[in-house]
Amino acid sequence: MSRPIVIKNASLYGDTPATLLIEDGVITTVAQDAASIATPDDAVVIEAEGLVALPGLVDLHTHLREPGREDAETIETGSRAAARGGWTAVHAMANTNPVADTAGVVEQVYSRGQEIGLVDVFPVGAVTVGLKGEHLSEMGAMANSKARVRLFSDDGVCVYDPVIMRRALEYVKAFDGAVVQHAQDLRLTEGSQMHEGVVSAELGLAGWPAVAEESIVARDALLAEHVGSRVHVQHLSTAGSVEIIRWAKARGINVTAEATPHHLLLTDESARTYDPLFKVNPPLRTQSDVDALRAAVADGTIDIIATDHAPHASEDKDCEWAAASFGMLGLETALGVIQKVLVDTGAATWRDVARLMSETPARIGMVDDRHGRPLAAGEPANVTLVDPNATWTVDAAQLASRARNTPYGGIELPGRAVATFLRGVPTHLDTQLEGAFA
Repeated sequence: MSRPIVIKNASLYGDTPATLLIEDGVITTVAQDAASIATPDDAVVIEAEGLVALPGLVDLHTHLREPGREDAETIETGSRAAARGGWTAVHAMANTNPVADTAGVVEQVYSRGQEIGLVDVFPVGAVTVGLKGEHLSEMGAMANSKARVRLFSDDGVCVYDPVIMRRALEYVKAFDGAVVQHAQDLRLTEGSQMHEGVVSAELGLAGWPAVAEESIVARDALLAEHVGSRVHVQHLSTAGSVEIIRWAKARGINVTAEATPHHLLLTDESARTYDPLFKVNPPLRTQSDVDALRAAVADGTIDIIATDHAPHASEDKDCEWAAASFGMLGLETALGVIQKVLVDTGAATWRDVARLMSETPARIGMVDDRHGRPLAAGEPANVTLVDPNATWTVDAAQLASRARNTPYGGIELPGRAVATFLRGVPTHLDTQLEGAFA
């Protein structure tokens, strides 16, 4: 049984300072006056003045690569990276080897996450067998497994066949699940390397048109409306996609959407370096797209922030652009990027960050009985402490991930998670807090 923990004078959601008492994995007391709490004799006391307390972050879009590509990431290294980034739960994508398209594979991933114990790992099941887009996977068996899968995605590829997509949307209704779509028209993006526009033309790289994303977003919103089901759209990247989501919500369609930190900060201008660290799917877009995404996050059109943490082995990135894999790291830098582009600009508050990165993703993933809970007495002690005044320079070699493919190397970011607690157990402590637990 872990020792009681007193977090003194933390700023809850960036608002009123308060003190939390954590006992046996539960927040038992929240008080504005620290002196009113009877501190147990064996308690660990954290002086948290100046720190922001948030519910533990929940990532709806993480690639952990295990089983099959442990040279890029493992559930253990990915969990450690997540804990250092302030996350207490991650949803692991299905594009592993073997693919997570059976109850056996998702139970393996779930059990391994529980064994490691740094974050809760919730497997996302594949929509189709082998991600091939031809036959539905064993969705019912995965939903009824001990992993209790509720999200299904072929992420990395699009569920392209509209008949298959319709059947998947119909099927998940039986257990109130959701189909999570990687919106990409495969024909329109064949051979594409970056966003189609002025920069791609100047660089001579095959362009990836915005309509390739937008057409699938529109199709799937209409399919979800037609069958009365739930669809979640991953990594929106274009202003047009934002308008389609806004239209769909106004129409009453049960659709949610996410944006990634990198699509909220970086643009296709980064490709001028020909550095494959900036090669990602969907591609980095224009500044006007970035501005539209930020506005959509601020007004609630985009529901959540998700990392799309995509680690790759060095040989898959340390090569010429055309041969390089798509994807970039995100778990350890997400909070800093979001503070930089949303909080420090006044577009969002820390309470908004709690909604975007904890409460709403937990609800979409149907784990809101355990995660994304209020910082209140009687709730699970999944807590992240953030130092909003810290600044740090990203060093790929110092990241916990096994991979090194961060696009932020050498960039100074504000804010950092200094402590992460999963059910009252510290899974990450900054050096300034380690002494309290010695």
